[in-house]
Amino acid sequence: MVHHVNEVRIVGRLGSAVAERELPSGTVLTSFSVIVDRPPREIHGRVKVDTISCQTARAAIAARLAKLEGGVTVEVTGSLRRRFWRGGNGLASSTEVDVSRILVVRNQG
Repeated sequence: MVHHVNEVRIVGRLGSAVAERELPSGTVLTSFSVIVDRPPREIHGRVKVDTISCQTARAAIAARLAKLEGGVTVEVTGSLRRRFWRGGNGLASSTEVDVSRILVVRNQG
């Protein structure tokens, strides 16, 4: 039997914007981003980044995020989720990490 796996682990810098919004169900959803450097390109020598959208409905994670400053290195684990909604221009979607754990990464040096 084949087992499907949807696990994500990201280590990067916490983005500066952490936002909360209450859903119609009463659940509070906390959204934030993690910024990850890409390996330098050989031709241009510039480092590019990927900004990964993350969210959680877990109050303990939201409380931890409230104490952190943007730019701190974090390790985020969770699973990918794709959300769909109807907007002014029709159906829209986004893919985000549904976070189940966040840890601050300390320098070993």
